[in-house]
Amino acid sequence: MTFEEILRDVRDHKFAPVYFLHGEEPFFIDRIAEAIEAHGLPEAEKGFNQTILYGKDVDPLGLLDYLRRYPMMSARQVIILREAQEMKGLTDLASYMENPMPTTLFVVCFKHKKFDMGTKFGKVLKAKTLVFESKKLYDNQVADWISSYGKSRKMGMDAAAAHLLSEYLGTDLGRITNELDKLALNLPGGTTITTQHVQEFVGISKEYNVYELQKAFATRDMAKIARIQQYFAANIRKNPLIVTISSLFSYFSKVYMLHFLKGSSDAEMVKTLELRSDWFLKEYKIALNNYNLPQTIKIIELLKTYDLRSKGVDTDTTNTGEEELMKELFWKILH
Repeated sequence: MTFEEILRDVRDHKFAPVYFLHGEEPFFIDRIAEAIEAHGLPEAEKGFNQTILYGKDVDPLGLLDYLRRYPMMSARQVIILREAQEMKGLTDLASYMENPMPTTLFVVCFKHKKFDMGTKFGKVLKAKTLVFESKKLYDNQVADWISSYGKSRKMGMDAAAAHLLSEYLGTDLGRITNELDKLALNLPGGTTITTQHVQEFVGISKEYNVYELQKAFATRDMAKIARIQQYFAANIRKNPLIVTISSLFSYFSKVYMLHFLKGSSDAEMVKTLELRSDWFLKEYKIALNNYNLPQTIKIIELLKTYDLRSKGVDTDTTNTGEEELMKELFWKILH
């Protein structure tokens, strides 16, 4: 079942006996667990029949005691095991998974990594429980996800605003939803979110952001790059170097790929680069004309080097501040 299908069933009070939620993206796992916590029991029954446990604090025998007890004056009890990846002996629950208590709704939150479904325990889970793998979004999927989440909050989202948010906030879905929820609270229902709204309510400068930085590098607009660099340096906490490097690496990696797609149709280029539309392709074509293949390769190598330096890997430069490293990097990209 998909994330949306599980949430729909939970809200309709259609429950599976056991939910095994696993994967690298904690956001979807948390949202499903929160929905079950909210809808699994009437409010008056939660005090006696809803239990939240943590993997590092329980062992299999203790957990089985909880799972096999009967609810008090209720049709069911809800047991949510958070941080299950930290539990020792989790696989010892195999016999319970094969024959769960019909009066217990059990939710397992196994976060930050995928559980191996090829193991004996994994095969039991696949056969007897509702298994949901929470996968991280790829960079090129985030803008579409932002638009989809905006629709769920009764907001439209223009392409530039979605792209700006994805570039600035990365793939951190928790942070993204916080900002979109903030927009939903501050704007009338049905509003189409623009870059102006993002600037006003999220605090991302319309002129000084990684999206505009990419465009400036594409056109080799040295004056604009210098202004953005100075703004980033003055607001380094909101514009950390590691995020800027990640954005530029993704950008120039696509420019690199585009060098090998010369002669291809625009549709093929958009598909191969995993762009949302040919609206974004125009900018990459400008960059293609301004950076030949050897220059593009050099830039990617520079970005890798400065990514390590920003993390203190180069011991000779550990005392160099992010602001100075950023200034060096931008100069070397252009020269």
